[in-house]
Amino acid sequence: MKDQRPLESIIMSTLSTFTPPQLSDLTLYFSALYHRHHRRIFSLLSSPTLFSLTLHHLHSLSLHNKSLLIAKHLLSKLAIFTHFMNNNTILPPPSTTSMKLRDLDAVLLLLLLCELRQHDPEALDLPPSRWRLILCQYIAKDALKLSTIRSSNREVIMKFIEIVAKCKNFINAMNHTDSSGGKDRKEVATSVAVVVALPSVEVSGGGGGECVICKEEMKEGRDVCKLPCHHLFHWICILPWLKTRNTCPCCRFQLPSDDVFAEIRRLWEVVVKTSDSAKFVGVD
Repeated sequence: MKDQRPLESIIMSTLSTFTPPQLSDLTLYFSALYHRHHRRIFSLLSSPTLFSLTLHHLHSLSLHNKSLLIAKHLLSKLAIFTHFMNNNTILPPPSTTSMKLRDLDAVLLLLLLCELRQHDPEALDLPPSRWRLILCQYIAKDALKLSTIRSSNREVIMKFIEIVAKCKNFINAMNHTDSSGGKDRKEVATSVAVVVALPSVEVSGGGGGECVICKEEMKEGRDVCKLPCHHLFHWICILPWLKTRNTCPCCRFQLPSDDVFAEIRRLWEVVVKTSDSAKFVGVD
């Protein structure tokens, strides 16, 4: 069943499980990240050439590719959030925690334009050649409050929640994913980087039991693959499996994939699961 709670409530409940050091590390990271984004926005608006190139890039993208850009932006936030949430969480592929500078500029401009349209629906009816000036005036009024991220934990966390909620709602509206993941999800392959990093262990203690894929015994002294959930499999059996699936054959534990929307779904489920077991205590 789909979780009907507001996204903000789910994130706040999850944050209530953080220890003070975890919350401090998260705050420092996202504070630095927001200042970087703030500087990129001002670079865009202070350079007519850079603004024009970025806007042209946005105009060249289809609606699907625009949603993919926002999805990558959201994924980078969720990947870091789940890392700070549980240091034992497997990090997704590095590509999910960073973006090319051109794509970062494009998604920041896209989100800024969406904010402007929400604030003033008629502002973007003017020719695109006027948009840079309009955005400069918009920021000058501090409508986005981009300059208010100081050292307060609450300010940083609330800004994080705001960005995640807006991106997640946009993706949900595009029908790419939902908050629950759903039972009709498509199969996706495990990330190649994750497969390469899987450990090989030697079976000891009289054998490793049966490989559930081939139904044959894992003999003592043989090297087998160990998944993060601690289940063992013959390498020759598990590799073809992971080429088409990102789940453990035994317990359905999900491994990271290179599919952006599948990764959002996987990480969001981690957040929701933590939220479900949390007692809301607020963030100061």
